[in-house]
Amino acid sequence: MKVVGITGPTGAGKTTALRAVESLGGVVFDCDRVYGELLDTSEDLLDAIGRRFPGTVRDGRLDRRALAAAVFQSPGELQALNHIAHPRVAAELYGRLEKARESGALLAAIDAIALFESGLSGLCDDTVFVTAPRETRIRRIMLRDGIDRNYAEARVNAQRDDGYFERRCAHKLVNDFSDRQEFFLRCQEFFRRYTKNV
Repeated sequence: MKVVGITGPTGAGKTTALRAVESLGGVVFDCDRVYGELLDTSEDLLDAIGRRFPGTVRDGRLDRRALAAAVFQSPGELQALNHIAHPRVAAELYGRLEKARESGALLAAIDAIALFESGLSGLCDDTVFVTAPRETRIRRIMLRDGIDRNYAEARVNAQRDDGYFERRCAHKLVNDFSDRQEFFLRCQEFFRRYTKNV
């Protein structure tokens, strides 16, 4: 089984690329979703968060607002949370990938915006960077999240530039289509060719 890490900035089209993987029988793992599940189920994770951020875990349950308030006081606090969360998400993903491998899946995709910072790229055989023109991304974010242009631009500006991903990823998928289905077909063709080499 080949494991592909899919990353790139918000609004670029990662979700469409992941749908293409699924359409070919591949398995998709969303790191944000895995992390959310662990916050609800992992005593080890909650214990570690509670020790580092006192008052954020009560009666075995996470107070997400309290954690957000604690974490976003400074970049160092977010880094501390990532130091706690990333290894645990990686361990969980490793287990899920093993199950997918045992089930006979030929392709698995890991969806992670912080693929390299988290160390999750170490679980991957290959990495794919999904990108789109800046203006296109801004319009998509506005439409998708119901936000104004200033907020959408601020979110785009806060993310890493294309050069960061290009230096680290083996492949690039450019979403320069006005129609989502056309990009889906491009991704499908890319992953179809990719799986032939598995």
